[in-house]
Amino acid sequence: MAAGCLMMLGLVISGCSGRIETRYAGSTMGTSYHITVCHGFFKRPFGLHKKIEAKLADINRSMSTFDPDSEISRFNRLQEALVAFPVSPDFFRVLQAARKLNQMTEGAWDGTVKPLVDLWGFGAAGRTNEPPPDAAVAAGRRRVGFDRIELLPNGAVRKHDPLVTLDLASIAKGYAVDAMSRVIRQRGYENFLVEIGGEVFAAGRRKDGGPWRIGINRPAPDASANDVYRVVHISNRAMATSGDYRNYFEKNGVRYSHVIDPRTGRPAANQVVSATILADDCTLADGLATAVMVLGSEKGLALINRLAAVEGLVLAVDDNGITERSSSGFDRFVSNAR
Repeated sequence: MAAGCLMMLGLVISGCSGRIETRYAGSTMGTSYHITVCHGFFKRPFGLHKKIEAKLADINRSMSTFDPDSEISRFNRLQEALVAFPVSPDFFRVLQAARKLNQMTEGAWDGTVKPLVDLWGFGAAGRTNEPPPDAAVAAGRRRVGFDRIELLPNGAVRKHDPLVTLDLASIAKGYAVDAMSRVIRQRGYENFLVEIGGEVFAAGRRKDGGPWRIGINRPAPDASANDVYRVVHISNRAMATSGDYRNYFEKNGVRYSHVIDPRTGRPAANQVVSATILADDCTLADGLATAVMVLGSEKGLALINRLAAVEGLVLAVDDNGITERSSSGFDRFVSNAR
């Protein structure tokens, strides 16, 4: 922390003539969050932290599969088809984004992949470190498909298959970043940075007037949180990175990642170790980063290049080390590490 800063209960204020940064940090969704708000001396964001914490609590109560009383947990326990299940506006908006992602990725991203995630030992039940039998994979695939969930005009949802379940972890953090950004903007602040577990939205400019600088982690199991592979410069954009180099297990010399391909029922195996997406909102960036991990470099970048205002960087590993491929406009945001 710079000299002259004041730290109180997680709040850091660092100042210079006419410009101040107020920072908040805390825990949510099984990870941490960090917020920086830039503002003038007479426009300090008093009360903002409470509003942010309240919004995060609402989202957790809605979408946490670890909370048995959350909306998503109650929906997953529902064993009846074609019964309308009322949901909160947050949950409904996430499902709308989930349906869009499922369609644009042609099933490479699917919010109903939970049975397969659990089967491979990456769900709430815990790690098994054993590949499941082929018959179990086939049975799990029969329970996956976002078309088995219907979004009703009145804001409710219903199952067409009573066994279908949801796991929205790969977009929930991104949605929470967007929700927190809306809370901050509603208070009249235009220059801020919101981050949850590595998913980011950067609005406006830093205190010094420059764009926000966000690091992409080196894709290796031994990389520390500040081991930066590339630095991205963004303003009024979201950024999300998905990787398979921390959450995996090995068996008989084969590496099994937590990134499950809903189309095959098995962990993605295409040498991609990290995918970073820039987009207008973090919900989309978060979901696309996972989808590109499944699609692989060629198909993933083809999708990114078809989408307006979306850019991406895909890192893969082969015998020669890390290779990178990027979308047509990504390079203008990137500098070398540190």
